[in-house]
Amino acid sequence: MAAEEQAQPAPAYGRRDLVVVGASAGGVEALVALVAGLPADFLGTVLVALHIPARGHSALAQILDRSGPLSARQAVEGEVLEPGRVVVAPPDHHLIVYDGRVTLSKGPQENGHRPAVDVLFRSAAAARGARVIAVVLSGALDDGAAGMVAVKLCGGVGICQDPRDALHPGMPRAAAQAADVDHVLPVDQMPELLTRLVADQVAATDPAPDLMQMEVAMANLDPDAMQRPERPGTPAGLSCPDCNGAMFELHEGGLTRLRCRVGHAWSPESLVAQQSAAYETALWTALRTLEEKAALTLKLGNQAHQRGHRITAERFRMEAAEAHRSAELLRELIGGYARPDLLPEWPPAAPPRTPTSSEGTG
Repeated sequence: MAAEEQAQPAPAYGRRDLVVVGASAGGVEALVALVAGLPADFLGTVLVALHIPARGHSALAQILDRSGPLSARQAVEGEVLEPGRVVVAPPDHHLIVYDGRVTLSKGPQENGHRPAVDVLFRSAAAARGARVIAVVLSGALDDGAAGMVAVKLCGGVGICQDPRDALHPGMPRAAAQAADVDHVLPVDQMPELLTRLVADQVAATDPAPDLMQMEVAMANLDPDAMQRPERPGTPAGLSCPDCNGAMFELHEGGLTRLRCRVGHAWSPESLVAQQSAAYETALWTALRTLEEKAALTLKLGNQAHQRGHRITAERFRMEAAEAHRSAELLRELIGGYARPDLLPEWPPAAPPRTPTSSEGTG
């Protein structure tokens, strides 16, 4: 074969025409700046997932509609992907891409969120491959990192807001660390970049990995995926904060994640944050229970004493005293568990070395 023929690029199968954007805390300001800079003849469709409360009305679509020349609206079931349109995930629904359309799902939460950035990114990557451009904007923790890995594995382009430009740098920093993203830049430079990228032709890529396709199906509550007896990954020895089910450890593109049998998914960082919240709630619940027990047993002891039941009164008095002591210990724990002087040594000290038989013990 001639050298000229060998150098021929793979045939293009479409443009990079789908832009998926994820954001959380501080994300509204970043989204407004991004949409404001896009031209009226923008060639791509923009899909947006912002972490918002499950209940109540979201005005994000109206805000973005007023921010720039592109039409913006909240997603509806089965909506066709059209160029020059901004489509926003509604509250308490995942926004999922399939076959040139979007679907809305109340599937399992990821990192405690619905809509979740990872679900949007992963479904776009599985459906559109290299035609996807993923953008992670301001937000806390690391939702979007797994989705960015999925987009890059399928040949898409990854863009992160410069953490120094973000009100909350956690999400863009985590995504940039998890995947080999193509661009890290301030929001005000993104519209010009996106306008250039959506004009590029791309070659066809391999189908998405089985794990990615299965996770997309689980997010969409597909019965075959939800009822499959085997679960992807290996048992993690941890329980899911959402349903208390056993979780399985998944490895994809160098990133470790956890997913339970019914589909709730967690990154290690988000899981630690959720466990910390649950831990504090448990401490306050235990403290309230002890205070109530102390008050009740003291009252019962006083009543027994008034009736001349000295042995019973003493027993209740001792129970009240023990409950008070336990409550005081819990109060100290709640007030001091985050103190730096109480943190464990880091890095952990090496365990003492056991001498070999030839070395002896003397």
